[in-house]
Amino acid sequence: MTDHESGSRPPVGRSTWLRWATAAVVLALAAGAYARWGDQLSLQALAQQETRLRELQQQHPVGAALAAFLIYVGVTGLGIPGALVLTLGCGWYFGWTVGTVLVSFASTLGATLAFLISRYLFRAAVSSRFAGRLQSFRDSWDRDGAYFLFTLRLIPVAPFFVINLVMGATNISVATFWWVSQLGMLPATIVYVWIGASVPRLQTLADEGFRAALSPRQWAGLTLGLAMLGILPWATRRLIQFQQRSP
Repeated sequence: MTDHESGSRPPVGRSTWLRWATAAVVLALAAGAYARWGDQLSLQALAQQETRLRELQQQHPVGAALAAFLIYVGVTGLGIPGALVLTLGCGWYFGWTVGTVLVSFASTLGATLAFLISRYLFRAAVSSRFAGRLQSFRDSWDRDGAYFLFTLRLIPVAPFFVINLVMGATNISVATFWWVSQLGMLPATIVYVWIGASVPRLQTLADEGFRAALSPRQWAGLTLGLAMLGILPWATRRLIQFQQRSP
């Protein structure tokens, strides 16, 4: 073996092993986090800690917000089930305004983290596992551009984590993925944080569900909000088409 050959191969090997080692760490973190805290990401589990959570917020408001932000990023970034529960919980815990800001940025950061993990660690596996869906995503992205991802965020026809993984295997830029996700997920974030902020106690929401926990007026507002979410992609597309036709 020549000096040139011996000098050129190790970097490739180290890069491959580093990628595999990083992927193994990510998988271990996800599995470990779910095994340790997965059963706590439910409304019933959070409701059992209701008094303690309120005390922590009163004693350490900034620390509580930072902890909630990091937990949300970790859950969404590693694909651990429980994002909806955390969204409702943040609404109840921080109120509508602070909860919306926190969840909006945490969910986008978590989605982008999952996107980057897919792109740089699991691209081959994602391409193989979601081959049919990936081709459909690529075709739709080539045809509609950012509007396609915007529609997926408004009305997710695929699970949140699957969207992040599959988009990581397309040629969309990180910056575009970020801002479209931030904008597209905001309406649903506003609605679900509002539900959480509308109930005085998590136990009520856990025991009685959405319908029993909300007043008839609040339920009517929720129904209207969800209906508007369904109309928004169509209205946005019409607006884009109108602007494109304008001289």
